[in-house]
Amino acid sequence: MSDLRRRRAESEPFTTLDGSTIRELMHPSASAARAQSLAEATVAAGATTERHLHRRTEEFYHVLVGVGRMYLGDCEFVVEAGDTVLIPPGTPHCIHNPGSVDLVFLCCCAPAYDHDDTVLLD
Repeated sequence: MSDLRRRRAESEPFTTLDGSTIRELMHPSASAARAQSLAEATVAAGATTERHLHRRTEEFYHVLVGVGRMYLGDCEFVVEAGDTVLIPPGTPHCIHNPGSVDLVFLCCCAPAYDHDDTVLLD
């Protein structure tokens, strides 16, 4: 049962290659998940993640707290709590937090997040 449920507090935060702070909520490395991962990402007030892409991974961002400016391919738009964004494989992207509070969102990746699948572009 322990590999079917994880508590947020069991996941130590780390910094990904794009510069966001991540807590892996479900990942094949620490659960029964095999085909995807779910993480909570935090981008500090005034910060921007590094522009990057994932060669294989399809990703969803679901905003929980705050307002951000999403850069997705050639598009640029505002995201806020309740919004979900699809990031297709191979699509350059980053997110900026222009606010005064942390921007917090869920990242769902299929296949599961892997540093080796992240390509920094700038």
